[in-house]
Amino acid sequence: MGERDRLIPGEPGPGTVAGQAGGPRTIGYCFTLLSPWAYIGHQPFLSIASRHGARVNYKPMALGEVFPNSGGLPLDKRHPLRQAYRTIELKRWRARHGLDFHLRPAFWPLDIARADRAVIALVTLGREPAPFVGLAFSAIWQKQLDLADDAVIARLLSEAGHDPTEILTEAGKVETGERYRANGNEALAAGVFGSPTYLLDGEPFWGQDRLECLDEALAEGRDPIRA
Repeated sequence: MGERDRLIPGEPGPGTVAGQAGGPRTIGYCFTLLSPWAYIGHQPFLSIASRHGARVNYKPMALGEVFPNSGGLPLDKRHPLRQAYRTIELKRWRARHGLDFHLRPAFWPLDIARADRAVIALVTLGREPAPFVGLAFSAIWQKQLDLADDAVIARLLSEAGHDPTEILTEAGKVETGERYRANGNEALAAGVFGSPTYLLDGEPFWGQDRLECLDEALAEGRDPIRA
């Protein structure tokens, strides 16, 4: 297991002091590919991180394990009023960003564990996850592909410049499954209860609608806000 994959979400990397001049900041990226909100915020988040020279620590997590331990409910268990407002918000953000995606794509909800674990495998092997993550989000929400299918994941990995056999083999290891569960446990310990959540020096920013706040915190270099 690589050093990057052992980091607590939002903690600085080896040799880095959070907020210290001369060292890169680290942003814990707690998300799942199954989340439309993570999809909407993905490119704006990467742009913010790049502009501030911040390092992104990818931490895919299983919402099916996070929700029961944080008071959350899966979509089909929520009150119809909440489900309806979710649809309004998705349409609002789709229009705001000029995106073209399906509100309820084919195959959704799907078993996203294999694809999430592929992201962990890329981190473990020291590969850059961003290209695959971007392709995976687009595959689910725009192209309506089945990300529970290894053949689809393999094609996306190849498009992102990776060896699909190597990555999927790593994704299938027991250690990768343990890391997937640990990501969720570490996220809960850090105050995370939904996707996406961005962690800067331990301060959580929940949702793509908090990216402006994250941007400001990075620019100001202020101390993290605590509960």
